[in-house]
Amino acid sequence: MLLMSLCKRTKGVLQLPANVSVPAVLAFGDSIMDTGNNNGLKTLVKCNFPPYGKDFEGGTPTGRFCNGKVPSDLLVEELGIKEYMPAYLDPNLKGSDLLSGVCFASGASGYDPLTPKIASVIPMSDQLDMFKEYIGKVKGIVGEERAKFIVSNSLYVVVAGSDDIANTYFVVHARIQYDIPAYTDLMSNSASSFVKELYKLGARRIAVLSAPPIGCVPSQRTLAGGIVRKCSEKYNEAAKLFNSKLEKELDSLNRNSPNARIVYIDVYNPLLDIILNYQNYGYKVVDTGCCGTGKLEVAVLCNPLDATCPNPSEYVFWDSYHPTEGVYRILISQVLRKYFNQLLGHLP
Repeated sequence: MLLMSLCKRTKGVLQLPANVSVPAVLAFGDSIMDTGNNNGLKTLVKCNFPPYGKDFEGGTPTGRFCNGKVPSDLLVEELGIKEYMPAYLDPNLKGSDLLSGVCFASGASGYDPLTPKIASVIPMSDQLDMFKEYIGKVKGIVGEERAKFIVSNSLYVVVAGSDDIANTYFVVHARIQYDIPAYTDLMSNSASSFVKELYKLGARRIAVLSAPPIGCVPSQRTLAGGIVRKCSEKYNEAAKLFNSKLEKELDSLNRNSPNARIVYIDVYNPLLDIILNYQNYGYKVVDTGCCGTGKLEVAVLCNPLDATCPNPSEYVFWDSYHPTEGVYRILISQVLRKYFNQLLGHLP
């Protein structure tokens, strides 16, 4: 419970080293980071309706796949930049929002180009195009020199891979020509290419999060965990294999990219610890989500017609796929403590 209280700290308590400035956070990837980019898309992967946003400001559903804030919001909050991170495609986005960070992520996207096609969401390649457009807009607002400073000193966070493994590979069987080693090669090569492109565009502080223990989320327990809904080991083994490849790729990129801090962030083990020892963290329910039966409901299946648990703070998962804000707070707090110096020290 001590950790729970630590995570409710006031915003902006992290002290950056002297002469280090992180003007913005820019997020890419999937639903872990998405703050509403899917709202205007013709896709079933949406959540801009109740009960999503139950614990967000004013109980407003914004397109965040959570009961409250998501990691992209918590990062800008912890760094003292702003209260939450707007979606780049938010129709109400203001020019001033761009200068302190926006989110390009799209729920159900992935490193495999086939993954966003299956779900009709924004591919990682299009997220890069949106970032290029963003750079042009920032130059128009603050001029070339300041724009260059913002781009090179901001923190970039990339989160993808879950939908590739869980949906594209295991559920849809859309890559039957690949075994798991070959498919995780495809994923890690694609992730590496994405980071290289970010670097070419001027990004220097790049955090890439590992895949989580995807076999332990409620929906995958239901689909692949047998009658007793245990964690699916084959899903988790695939995630671990991808993570080991991703870590090697990023270490190599970091060594070979001048003036960069490209850092692999392990979230697999901290989240697995919360799942396995959930009661130590103050949670009561781990194998079902708060929404509906909690076994399969996510996106359009988690809707106002479904009963929602009265107290999401007792649950590790909000829906059958995504953690609650409380769990995200613990993870972000742990990640920032562990990787703070690697990511946010002086650029080499």
